[in-house]
Amino acid sequence: MYASFEVRHPAVAGQFYPADSRELTRTVREMLGATRGSGRSPRALIVPHAGYRYSGLLAARAYAELRDAGRHPTRVALIGPAHRVPVEGLTVPRCFAFATPLGDVHVDRDAVADMLAAGTAVASDRAHAKEHSLEVQLPFLQEALGDFLLVPMLVGYEEPDTVAAVLDPLVDDETLLIVSTDLSHFHEVAEARTLDHRTIERIRELDTTLYGDDACGCHAVNALNAIAKRRGWDVRMLGYRNSADGGGPDYRVVGYGAFAYTTH
Repeated sequence: MYASFEVRHPAVAGQFYPADSRELTRTVREMLGATRGSGRSPRALIVPHAGYRYSGLLAARAYAELRDAGRHPTRVALIGPAHRVPVEGLTVPRCFAFATPLGDVHVDRDAVADMLAAGTAVASDRAHAKEHSLEVQLPFLQEALGDFLLVPMLVGYEEPDTVAAVLDPLVDDETLLIVSTDLSHFHEVAEARTLDHRTIERIRELDTTLYGDDACGCHAVNALNAIAKRRGWDVRMLGYRNSADGGGPDYRVVGYGAFAYTTH
C-alpha cells in the first residue's frame, strides 16, 4: 500500500457514481452489458464525464468499443478539463496511483516524469484532488481493461498543436487516448440539442477550433482532432444524450457525446 499522500483518493464517489464497491461493480457491469462494441480497436475515445445517472449509459457505449475490441491497451492517456482549479497548459499529479472503490489504478510515473522534465506539463496535486472529469472514467476502465497504467492530465487554455505535440509521443500500439468532455452547458433542451448536433458535426469533421461553449474539454478535443488529422484516423459518433434524458430539468441541460477514433 502507498502512503496517503502518494494516492489520489476518490473525490466524487457517492455523488457521481456509487461509493460501495459491490454496487459500483453491478452498476458498471449492467451499463456495459446493455451495449455492444463494433469489434474495431479504437485508438482514441471521447467520453462524457457527468454523473452515471446522466451520462453513464453513453460512457458505457464508448467503453464497449474498448471491451469488445481485438486490441486491449496496457496504458491509457486520459485528458480532461479542470473544473475546480484554473490551469494553463497541461497539468499532471505527483501521486503514484488513483484510488477508486474498485481498487488502485497505477500512474505511469515514467511518462509523467518525462513530461515534467521536458517542461511540457507542470505538477499540481491541487488541480487533480477534487476534479471529477478523470475520476468518473476509471471504474469503466477498470471493468473493461483490468490492469493498466494511467497517464492522467488536465488541460486549460493552450493551442491545439501545442497540446497535440505533448500527447502524440504517448500514442503507440499499447496506449489508448481518452478525452473526457461534455458538450453544451445549461441551455433549454431544444437549444442544447441544436448546439450539440452542430458540435458533433464539427468533431466528425476533425475541427480543431472548438470553444468552451461547445464543449468543456474543447482544448483536449482540438488536440485529439489535430492528432487524428495527422495520423489519418477516422472518427465515428457512438451516441448522443443530454441530462434531460436522464431525468434532469429541461431548462438547464448539459449535452453528452461519445466518439471512437480508429485507423482505416
